[in-house]
Amino acid sequence: MGQDAFMESFSSTVGGFQCKIYLLLLAGACSGLKVTVPSHTVHGIRGQALYLPVHYGFHTVASDIQIIWLFERPHTMPKYLLGSVNKSVVPDLEYQHKFTMMPPNASLLINPLQFTDEGNYIVKVNIQGNGTLSASQKIQVTVDDPVTKPVVQTQPSSGAVEYVGNMTLTCLVEGGTRLVYQWLKNERPVHTSSTTSFSLQNNTLHIAPVTKEDIGNYSCLVKNPVSEMESDIIMPTIYYGPYGLRVNSDKGLKVGEVFTVDIGEAILFYCSADSYPPNTYSWIQRTDNTTYVIKHGPRLEVASEKVGQKTTDYMCCAYNNVTGRRDEAHFTVIITSVGLEKLAQKGKSLSPLASITGISLFLIISMCLLFLWKKYQPYKVIKQKLGGRPETEYRKAQTFSGHEDALDDFGIYEFVAFPDASGVPRMPSRSAPTSDGVSGQDLHSTIYEVIQHIPAQQQDRPEFKAVYSQVNRITAWTGLTSRDGKI
Repeated sequence: MGQDAFMESFSSTVGGFQCKIYLLLLAGACSGLKVTVPSHTVHGIRGQALYLPVHYGFHTVASDIQIIWLFERPHTMPKYLLGSVNKSVVPDLEYQHKFTMMPPNASLLINPLQFTDEGNYIVKVNIQGNGTLSASQKIQVTVDDPVTKPVVQTQPSSGAVEYVGNMTLTCLVEGGTRLVYQWLKNERPVHTSSTTSFSLQNNTLHIAPVTKEDIGNYSCLVKNPVSEMESDIIMPTIYYGPYGLRVNSDKGLKVGEVFTVDIGEAILFYCSADSYPPNTYSWIQRTDNTTYVIKHGPRLEVASEKVGQKTTDYMCCAYNNVTGRRDEAHFTVIITSVGLEKLAQKGKSLSPLASITGISLFLIISMCLLFLWKKYQPYKVIKQKLGGRPETEYRKAQTFSGHEDALDDFGIYEFVAFPDASGVPRMPSRSAPTSDGVSGQDLHSTIYEVIQHIPAQQQDRPEFKAVYSQVNRITAWTGLTSRDGKI
């Protein structure tokens, strides 16, 4: 009985001593010594080397530096791996070829790394000087195999019909540990919805039922702590449609479901709809409450001059032979008589370029004529001609224009008025201050009377005699007398 009590007391004492040592290794001392590690969790790849970097520093004089590495797994006591004093390394003989340290560097090299090496690694540094300083750090090491490229399988492989069939996508990976699966659609994560669900490990994607919106590029992304890989993109086969059936044409005016076409024009209609697989199209014409198929295919050509009615109803029918769905588009073609008028005027009408050219020439000629009219004022000449003056008078007046000799133009010029031949009274003109025979008379128009004082040596010249003779005739016709009495 006493021996049992002694053993129990000894065990408790030893256990408490070990616990204190362990806590001391974990806590260390903070009196000037500091041990740091870049990360408290390090991921390693099985079969490769793993380096655990450690840094320490102190602010005291050290005579000895001791470094100790311990290894522990969950729920087990730490194991001694190796240690050093200054530059002397003392490894555990069991691990002497697996762990390497180069003191005074406290970093540890593990080579090669195995799954059994996964756990917590504890490093403790002791500094011997005026006293003993201690500090420690813990690093968690995980060991994994890298991920191999995943492959996605689709069930059913032939595809599924919209709103009828379901689809399952499975991600298969041959190698890798601690795998995390993620599904991508068009490079974006896929989330759970009313038609989408995932398996427990997320490696399977269920779509029930499939819809057109489920069409896209799918891929599986697999990750673990040391690598990640993405599968090739696949596009599941989903049968749908037809959707959005519509009819278009290359000519004519379209208003709603009515096409207006001119007589003589051939119009080509196109029928299209969104569907997979592609639809089969048929064109149906309705006449007198009867319908009949006139053509198969997505195009229909209608020659308006061959249509017996001005208004004809047509229908385009699209059918998907996989989904079993069909859709119809009704439209009406109205043939107008505008086309006949265009054909009749086709050879007579001028081109737009010719019309523009003609209008431009007309404007240019009009502007030139207006410029000449403004510049030369022909209406004055016409007015003079209407006044009855003979053309010979203009010619004779030009003879004495004064351009030949300045001496010949010397003289006194005076206005002389003719009486109005029609008898209509007019405003009397002012008489020159030197004229006595013109005052008080009714005047109609004005002429120039030339009174010259010519030198004696020039009075007998033939041209002056002709002028005097002309003036005498004018004054005799008008009833006036010459100023100088010689005429």
